[in-house]
Amino acid sequence: MDGVDTNLDNAEPQSIATSLEVEQLDKNLFRSKTLWLPMRARGVFGGQVISQAVVAASNCVNPDYSLHCYFLLSASPSIPILYYVERLREGKTYTTRSVKAVQNGALVFTMTCSFQKDEPGQPIHQRPMPQGVPSPDACKLVEDVFEEYLQSAKLTEEMKVIIKENIIERRKSPIAIKDTPVFRTADGILTQAFWMRAKSVPKYELPFQRCILSYMSDLRFLGVASRELGLSRSRVWPRNLSMMSTLDHTVWFY
Repeated sequence: MDGVDTNLDNAEPQSIATSLEVEQLDKNLFRSKTLWLPMRARGVFGGQVISQAVVAASNCVNPDYSLHCYFLLSASPSIPILYYVERLREGKTYTTRSVKAVQNGALVFTMTCSFQKDEPGQPIHQRPMPQGVPSPDACKLVEDVFEEYLQSAKLTEEMKVIIKENIIERRKSPIAIKDTPVFRTADGILTQAFWMRAKSVPKYELPFQRCILSYMSDLRFLGVASRELGLSRSRVWPRNLSMMSTLDHTVWFY
């Protein structure tokens, strides 16, 4: 596309398996193989760091788990990240691992994983589906919505370039995303649901599926918070959105 940066040196891998892959250097030491710098972002995509850390921790244990992680610094896509797994606790039912992600001598990310062996009678939890959310078949891919907007809206040349770059990035992504309409719950909370699916994924074991979910957990959701606060990149100060980043991130797997 004219005027669009199509440099693929730091492009998101088109295979989710490639995005999550780490190289084992020692018993508890792993190294990233690919790192993706999203369009106009300061550092590596946080979901990829989370998922690679989960892969590293999962290679050191093999039950169910939850995770809690912190982003300390933005990571560069040009230098591999080293993931050091520390075996904090070895129990008959519960096991705990911590993962430290280091780049160029600096700690950029920390994570604690709690693992539990599968046992009969464990609780199963799932939030009810929000009423009124359209099915995946009734929603359009994000890149297709951008394409339609590009054709119909009166846009500045700068906005056209940004939208075209978004279209390229989304089409090359290993994750297909469909947005649903934003709505407010009865208690006034701004809410939006997203349909996400890994593209061209063969049958993977449950631990790897959780790694894919960890990757997805840092996609799209922050935009709802900025919308609630009335922040946007197109607005002037004090409503201008200059940077958006995850700091404290928790995922529970049931």
